[in-house]
Amino acid sequence: MNSGILLTVYGREDCHLCHDMIAALEAFQPEYRFALEVVDVDEDEILERQYGHLVPVLAGNGEKICHYHLDPVALAAYFGKIR
Repeated sequence: MNSGILLTVYGREDCHLCHDMIAALEAFQPEYRFALEVVDVDEDEILERQYGHLVPVLAGNGEKICHYHLDPVALAAYFGKIR
């Protein structure tokens, strides 16, 4: 169902902002057609140092799109740039 586009949410298991961002992203999947990967930063020391204080962080192809809350404008801009 996706077009080969993978978005990654860097977050934590017990993070309500992370769960909120994932739920909001799932609502956009029919429109933008992307796969979603969730990575727990606490399972990787490097990721924890890089993103730990910013979670959740949404990234696509190594580029940070937004953090803390889903930014629909930033998401649309990202897809406008890659398509």
